[in-house]
Amino acid sequence: MIIELLLLSGIFYSGTKTLKKQDTDIELKEEDKEKVVNPEASETELRMAKMLGSEQEQLELKLINQREIASAGIGLSIASFGAVIFPPLSFLSIPFLVYSGRNVFLRSFQLIKEGKMSTESLITITLFGAIFLKRFFIANLIAFLVRYATYLANKITDDTRANLEDLFGQRPDYVWILVNNVETKISFEELKVNDIVIVQSSEMIPADGIVMDGMASIDQHILTGEANPVERETGDEVFASTLVLSGKIYIEVQKAGKDCTVGKIADILNKTVDFKSSTQLRSEAFSKGLVTPTLIASAIALPVLGFAGALAVVNSHPKNKIMLIAPLTVLNYLNIASKNGILIKDGRSLELLNKVDTIIFDKTGTLTQTQPHVGKIYCCEQGEENKVLAYAAAAEYKQSHPLAHAIIKAANEAKLTLPEVKDSECHLGYGVLVHCNKQNIHVGSQRFMTVSNIPIPEFIAKQQENCLANGYSLVMVAIDEQVIGAIELKPTLRPEVKKIIKQLKARGNIKSTYIISGDHEAPTKKLAEEIGIDHYFAETLPIDKANLIEKLKEEGHFVCYIGDGINDAIALKTAQVSISLSGASTIATDTAQIVLMDKGISHLNILFDLAEDFNKNMDKTFNILLTPAIIGVGGAFLLGFGLPQTLFLNMAGLFLGMGNAMRPRIISPLKDKQLPYDEVKND
Repeated sequence: MIIELLLLSGIFYSGTKTLKKQDTDIELKEEDKEKVVNPEASETELRMAKMLGSEQEQLELKLINQREIASAGIGLSIASFGAVIFPPLSFLSIPFLVYSGRNVFLRSFQLIKEGKMSTESLITITLFGAIFLKRFFIANLIAFLVRYATYLANKITDDTRANLEDLFGQRPDYVWILVNNVETKISFEELKVNDIVIVQSSEMIPADGIVMDGMASIDQHILTGEANPVERETGDEVFASTLVLSGKIYIEVQKAGKDCTVGKIADILNKTVDFKSSTQLRSEAFSKGLVTPTLIASAIALPVLGFAGALAVVNSHPKNKIMLIAPLTVLNYLNIASKNGILIKDGRSLELLNKVDTIIFDKTGTLTQTQPHVGKIYCCEQGEENKVLAYAAAAEYKQSHPLAHAIIKAANEAKLTLPEVKDSECHLGYGVLVHCNKQNIHVGSQRFMTVSNIPIPEFIAKQQENCLANGYSLVMVAIDEQVIGAIELKPTLRPEVKKIIKQLKARGNIKSTYIISGDHEAPTKKLAEEIGIDHYFAETLPIDKANLIEKLKEEGHFVCYIGDGINDAIALKTAQVSISLSGASTIATDTAQIVLMDKGISHLNILFDLAEDFNKNMDKTFNILLTPAIIGVGGAFLLGFGLPQTLFLNMAGLFLGMGNAMRPRIISPLKDKQLPYDEVKND
């Protein structure tokens, strides 16, 4: 018997190792992402598809589960009375047992006719074997527990999914809007695009829109995961479900109801849940892959242990428990990610992140902020820095591009009084011409000055060459066709970059990091050295980014690409894992698998922590469910275990597995790992 046990344990162990090593990088074509029913799908798989499907499918499944668990409960009650009072009464439990498990039996018999065996086949063998042995109570108890396990998984998954949706589903019962300059109260459902909604301190913003008047401090944590509130004033964009902490603002509604950002996020999360992740596929392979070893083991047990012992071996199989637990685990981690401002749009990403060994950062908009900052101010005459800055800010005051914002910000910080501008002419891509104090003020690039026939002093031309070599911009200022100075504008490095890259490189699986940029080689190399990135690609056009990623993949790298989501669509699709910093306003059109909603990389390390913990959790679940199976088989051969003992082990594995799946919801995997933003910023 010891030889048989060792043989069986070897089969189980080798099968499990093979399944654990299976490549989880399952590439799905766009057309394959539609939910398709596999003709060989198990009954549990079909139920899980409904559990994670539409509201109608979920309701249908609930009704089926209620009828089946009621039937199984009646059968168990009758069998219990029969066992205690009058044994022949137990025969009356059989119709209820058959009704509660009819779908399992039908699926099993259908597969047998096709010459196939499945987990349903093992359940069918166990139940009919128990009836053959006249163990009616055990048979009905197994049937009841099988149905109760499905019911419990359905309920917990439903509650977890509802909790995930509620995270973005909060809304006020009524809102105040401005009608003919009168504040009018309406229900939330009546709110429509172009309404002017009024939101005050402690109230929730009901729709996406633009601030028309007022100023407020807003908590955007629900969308971005940011701990600190943001200030919003006239012209700024605000989002539904965020909270006004102080102030009062008038908002012109641009998107309401399901069209607003939180509505789109909820829709994305629903689709993410519906996708069959490679964890689910691996769990199905795990369950189905152990069917044949179990049948071989039971065949070995039959002449040695008899029919009851062989039946106990069959009942030791973990069956479809992992298929019930895997989606629940995914849901819990999606929930945690969402609460931290991380939107995961593809359920496979958490698994694939753990395989990443190469990270590529797009430079502009990812490592640097979109708005630069003013560096040096070069003057043609001594002590004229404030004059150059003041005239440049006055000229750029009504412009909306990042360079203009940087100049205006510097002038405000210097508390300069700006000269009054009478009129202006904007020359797109070159600069701006304004009339001020009866003077013509030209502010713009070297090319703008050349086109305007304004000579450039040698000193300023030399600074232009230096700026070009270092990847900076130089904005020249001329009064009445004479250049008086120039303003150097330098890229603004994100405050968290150095700390986050240091943390990522400390991970054992990250072997190399890259910067990819359209800038010249010198500034790109300088930035890479400054922030501790290993390699760089300079002077790269957007269309060439994907080719560079493909080349790295061909060399055996597993690539994660991180971009701003604007001009990186092809590169994002090419990498095995794609992360975007585009933020809440473009989530619907973003092609990345993961979106960092705070528009920065401060949550990047948290994301990798989640992925690592998710994979550890799933491996632990596999081990939790496999251990009772091995103990059950060993017990059947060595200790005389029968159906009661293997049933107890099965149920213990199920409840321990579900407890492990729920652990992230009770004990956050990010505890003691999250780094406060201020600490990152000030490092």
